[in-house]
Amino acid sequence: MITFIDNSDKIKKLLEHATAAGLEAAAAEIESQAMKNTPVDTGQLKGSWGHTVDDDNMVATIGNTQENAIWTEFGTGEFALEGKGRKGGWFYEDDEGEGHFTYGKKPIRMLHNAFVTKENAVIRILAQSIKDRMK
Repeated sequence: MITFIDNSDKIKKLLEHATAAGLEAAAAEIESQAMKNTPVDTGQLKGSWGHTVDDDNMVATIGNTQENAIWTEFGTGEFALEGKGRKGGWFYEDDEGEGHFTYGKKPIRMLHNAFVTKENAVIRILAQSIKDRMK
């Protein structure tokens, strides 16, 4: 007589835990690289990176809480990615009331470049997490 033991639920749980742990490590790796890629003026932008992992949906989100992050990532005005910015420049006043004229700012691509730089590392991290937990 042959007895079949169904361990699929146990394996599925192990795989879910391994993937969630891998996503946490991978997101931290990309976040760290994004910080390194961030220019420093006051340090606020660089210090505002963070990440979350949604274990239920197996999604990692990496982002920055500073409003300036999106402008630094994608650029503004005539320098905006895909040419989608304002043309012709503009005048603005800073917090001290001093006036400035600008055509915009060039994109730095802190997060995009972090992902590109760490893509292979992320694949290795996820694979190692699964391998370690499936022993």
